[in-house]
Amino acid sequence: MHILQLIPRVPFPLTTGGAIAMHDVAAGLVQAGHRVTMLAINTPKHHQSATALDHLGPNFRLVTVDIDTDISPLRALKNLLFSRQPYIAERFISPSVGEKLVELLRTEKVDLVQMEGTFVAWYAEYLGRQQSPELTVPPLVLRAHNLEHTIWKMLAGREANPVKRFLLRTMARRLEVFERRHLPQFDAVAAITPDDAQRLRGIGCPEPVEFIPAGVELARFQPDPSVTLKPRTLFMIGSLNWLPNLEGLEWLLREVWPAFHAEMPDVELHIAGSGTPDSLLMPRTDNVVVHGFVKSAPTFMQQYELMVVPLLSGGGMRIKIIEGMTMGKPVLSTRLGAEGIAVRDGHDIVLRDSAEEWLTALRAWACGELPTAQIAAEAARTAADLYDNRRVTQRFFDLYQRLQPAKS
Repeated sequence: MHILQLIPRVPFPLTTGGAIAMHDVAAGLVQAGHRVTMLAINTPKHHQSATALDHLGPNFRLVTVDIDTDISPLRALKNLLFSRQPYIAERFISPSVGEKLVELLRTEKVDLVQMEGTFVAWYAEYLGRQQSPELTVPPLVLRAHNLEHTIWKMLAGREANPVKRFLLRTMARRLEVFERRHLPQFDAVAAITPDDAQRLRGIGCPEPVEFIPAGVELARFQPDPSVTLKPRTLFMIGSLNWLPNLEGLEWLLREVWPAFHAEMPDVELHIAGSGTPDSLLMPRTDNVVVHGFVKSAPTFMQQYELMVVPLLSGGGMRIKIIEGMTMGKPVLSTRLGAEGIAVRDGHDIVLRDSAEEWLTALRAWACGELPTAQIAAEAARTAADLYDNRRVTQRFFDLYQRLQPAKS
């Protein structure tokens, strides 16, 4: 098959969960013998050369369109006052991208178009308006990384600042209208968690709505025997310019860490992630070490003992948890943080929600009362059994085959 993948950024380097998810489905399809053309919006923030993904081989081609998606206070204000589109999605709507998409479909035989996430879902409607004898639109699949409006509703519900709460609620309302309009226009939807699959059906997405998790290229996450583990350490890694990650970290540092640090002053908390705010990079005296962006997530993870995922808002699936499990790391997460991942509390993960529950779990870990070695071993087994990228790729292909016209 020839799959055209439309994505909101070039997925390289592999430093965020979204980039990894988009890259690995393309890599898996190519490895399975398919041809993939990736049409990527080349953003200023993640700008890459046309050769950035040449490592995927001759059956893969990257086509980019430069679009300025940077957040601008002036453009955001104009959007708020004069538009009804959600600003975070409007930034990715471009006639240039639509024209390139139509050009590829007119000049090449494409069996299926897969669009990655809400921010490029508008192009399904754009294609619907371009129907002509010269253009045949193949089946359209949406890969729903998140149901975006639910995330913004959660953020708004916990925001104390009235101005910020108003802006978050406005974004949530606009995103819900946007998603209810555009997401049901696809021929099929691949939801990244079972919970999101139900939510997508609830906003009118027609069947098939399939649960297909994110996969992991296991070879990227093999332990390095030369890396030494530092005892009595916790770690968190994730993009800190994604509001749910930042919200969760601020909660951890405000509601959990002061009391735990007072009891266990020798324990260190190590934090890494792209987009780290300057305020977090200031020197600290509470054994919290903020690394900012790190080149290698596997190397960072391997150095420390217990992975923490204090997520309070969000949707979709935390690929970093799967990566940590693949590395054989015990994980302490909120239940929302682990939503959609096939884990069981006390078996291959530790799930706690309130600050007091987190304190109790951290005390048990620090005192050696949590069976972390057993939990880590089961976590690695779960990741290998369920989230190997080859298995995930096969599920995508099975969905694609169901959408192909019957041969006469």
